[in-house]
Amino acid sequence: MNVTVSGRHMSVSDSLKRYCLEKAEKLERYFNRIQAIDVVLDGQAGMHTAEIIVHADGNQPFVASERQEDVYAAIDILIDKLERQLTRHKEKLRNRKHPPRLPSGETEG
Repeated sequence: MNVTVSGRHMSVSDSLKRYCLEKAEKLERYFNRIQAIDVVLDGQAGMHTAEIIVHADGNQPFVASERQEDVYAAIDILIDKLERQLTRHKEKLRNRKHPPRLPSGETEG
């Protein structure tokens, strides 16, 4: 899995880059077909906008963005959003292949 951290209108410190990498690598627990993750950080006028794009095999990219005063808080919120997106997607895949069973003795229709 390839993780890219880039900054717009701001420089990305080594500690911030390490923090992003550490958090982004945890997303693979929720969906194992992740190929690449792009983290884009933007800082203007005291506000920080963070965006994470997750490229997964055979799917449209999963995208989340957040605007906060603290860039670390924005990243934490983004990771939570993407965890929910990936978990929901994985559940949809799982449920599509295995429809719910009816209780024994009942028939459909």
